[in-house]
Amino acid sequence: MRGLAKTVAVVLFAAAGLAACDRPSDAAPSASYDTSAASNAKFLADYAARTDAKKTASGLMYRVIKAGTGPAVLRDSDVVTVYYKGMLINGKVFDQTKPEEAATFMTGGLIPGWVEALKLMKTGDTWEIVVPSELGYGADGAGDAIPPDQTLVFTMSLVKVEYAN
Repeated sequence: MRGLAKTVAVVLFAAAGLAACDRPSDAAPSASYDTSAASNAKFLADYAARTDAKKTASGLMYRVIKAGTGPAVLRDSDVVTVYYKGMLINGKVFDQTKPEEAATFMTGGLIPGWVEALKLMKTGDTWEIVVPSELGYGADGAGDAIPPDQTLVFTMSLVKVEYAN
């Protein structure tokens, strides 16, 4: 009986550890951030400090959730198929694909943060990316969904790359 209890304890401990791997980072979008410039700056600093995210020279931050092994995006003219979820730093989802329906885009027609991230990804990758305003929609925002000067957070999975001729 004692051996069974020990085995159950080890299994539960291991399961808890594995479950933590898929949790959002401590600096994930939440209602504790608003859409002000100060909150955007604080979010970027918090995210960099609390995650294992890499930061590119442009300021894009990304965290690999799942590594793929397929082909990479090479050119702006390549067509990509992705699943994604886009959020403001306050946690408000402004756009996302349906689970049964990925979206298809020409890489060069996307916001600069997406173009940069996609060119670093491989097919099969799932990443969380943090897009500073200047790599997103900037001072114009995007209609009612994205106010001006917003940092954006995306979870994105690259499903397929179709190379342009």
